[in-house]
Amino acid sequence: MLCLFVTPLAAADGNRVPLAERPPGAAVASAHSLATDAGLRILREGGNAFDAAIAVSATLSVVEPISSGIGGGGFFLLHDASTGRDVFVDARETAPAAATPERYLTADGEFDRDRAENGPWAAGIPGLPAAFVHLAERYGKLPLAQSLAPAIHAAREGFPAYGRMTRGYERRRAVMERYPGTREVFLANGRPLRDGDLFRQPDLARTLERLAAQGFDGFYRGDTARLLIEGVRAEGGEWTADELAAYRVAEREPIRFGYRGWEIVTAPPPSSGGIALAQMLQILAPFELADLEPATRAHLTIESMRRAFRDRTFYLGDPDFVEIPQRLLTSRDYAAGLRATIHPARATPSDLLSGEPTPLEDEETTHFSIIDADGNRVAGTQTVNLLYGSGLIPPGTGVLLNNEMDDFALKPGTPNAFGVMGFDANAPAPGKRMLSSMTPSFMVRPDRVAVLGTPGGSRIITMVLLGILGYDAGLGAQEVAALPRFHHQWMPDVVSAERGMFDAATAASLRAMGHELNLPPDEVEGGRGSSHVWGNLQTVLWNRADNTLEGGTDPRNEVGEARVELRATTPAR
Repeated sequence: MLCLFVTPLAAADGNRVPLAERPPGAAVASAHSLATDAGLRILREGGNAFDAAIAVSATLSVVEPISSGIGGGGFFLLHDASTGRDVFVDARETAPAAATPERYLTADGEFDRDRAENGPWAAGIPGLPAAFVHLAERYGKLPLAQSLAPAIHAAREGFPAYGRMTRGYERRRAVMERYPGTREVFLANGRPLRDGDLFRQPDLARTLERLAAQGFDGFYRGDTARLLIEGVRAEGGEWTADELAAYRVAEREPIRFGYRGWEIVTAPPPSSGGIALAQMLQILAPFELADLEPATRAHLTIESMRRAFRDRTFYLGDPDFVEIPQRLLTSRDYAAGLRATIHPARATPSDLLSGEPTPLEDEETTHFSIIDADGNRVAGTQTVNLLYGSGLIPPGTGVLLNNEMDDFALKPGTPNAFGVMGFDANAPAPGKRMLSSMTPSFMVRPDRVAVLGTPGGSRIITMVLLGILGYDAGLGAQEVAALPRFHHQWMPDVVSAERGMFDAATAASLRAMGHELNLPPDEVEGGRGSSHVWGNLQTVLWNRADNTLEGGTDPRNEVGEARVELRATTPAR
């Protein structure tokens, strides 16, 4: 474990600048202004960052059904300022016992992608409601009902539908309208939602009220559990009451490593993000990236991505079910060995990296970042996987179920919806958690503390990497949230990039090195076409030298908001 001692900064005259012990107030950044409002409201009412995390997470579950919800799961990285402890709360979904690999094959043995992505067989047992109960009981100051109140209000009274919701619905409409419970929610007025329509979810409000009143049993047992099971079985699925009641949140030790004077605290398995970040950043650490030509800087970063994603494919899964060589994969020596395989001016074809394990002992998903006036902090990433998850809402619940089963290696070596592959380490088993790319993270240096994360499927990991590199280069929170992005994931062997990431000269240099580029076709001649923007990064930054707070919300998202409130508007201790 890397320990950093907090010391004052040296001023120009040789004196020491004292570093603030506590932030001047609170900062919340989330993907929707109503969720940011909910978090700040709970802080004003006397809650801490962990109570605010419940409020933000639950409200996002209501107002961002395209990205997350209580029918899905998430990861919460916590820092308790009173003890100095960091903890990773794993609320990832789990596999139903009936969901064996054979269930996802057609009669002729081919992979059944529709079953893996849509409807009852696509859904794992949800974890997010259990996380709310866990956070309230272990870390919060307020009753769960108080922290859930903003989300219940938003579900009952409604909110205006917005562009990302309505566009996403059109893309998933054919699937969502298969199911009576989903039609009842999304076609309540007889037609699909349009921008500005008031979207009310009374069944979801009642489900949240049962959770608020009864805690764990209000979702995983009783009326809600019965309705969930009936709805899944009506569509041919096989959930049981016992496996719902058996769901448990897991607390895990975060991954920690050093990068150029920062301590990085990030997500352990079943997230693949923390190990990948440790590999990529430790590969890059000896390079003075700011001094390199843009093409060389991008080349080295791409090669670090390639190697990390290759290891992700073979080694990572649920640590409760498989042995993961985590100590080795995150070591500086292992990163040095990977670095030595990088040619400084030539791309390494992915098929030259071993396709077998070596012997070793976008708009989906959402993120929020919080720092409170006591210095507690939360990085929370949550998801239902693809747009609107499985598309299935069991009638009477308002709960849109996830389609996280596709994140397992349902057929070994077959890419999932994000194009990433897996093998035995990530095969499904009863109660097992599927591998994830969600990577909520902290960056800690004596003078700066940052909280960051983003949605984006397999691109989450590389977007967090680029955010960390941005903060290390001295950027502010909003600048980090707006950074252009690029990505490589070993297979397929192609570099994808947002509009504006590479100019023509840089793209030409990368191609000359042997990289295949997938760029917006109207930007660089020869690009095959890619999504012009990705992700929805939300971040907050505490500058301890001048004791200021910053929030950054991704400009790619029309409804996100980052807000800072100074201590005068937060409760005194």
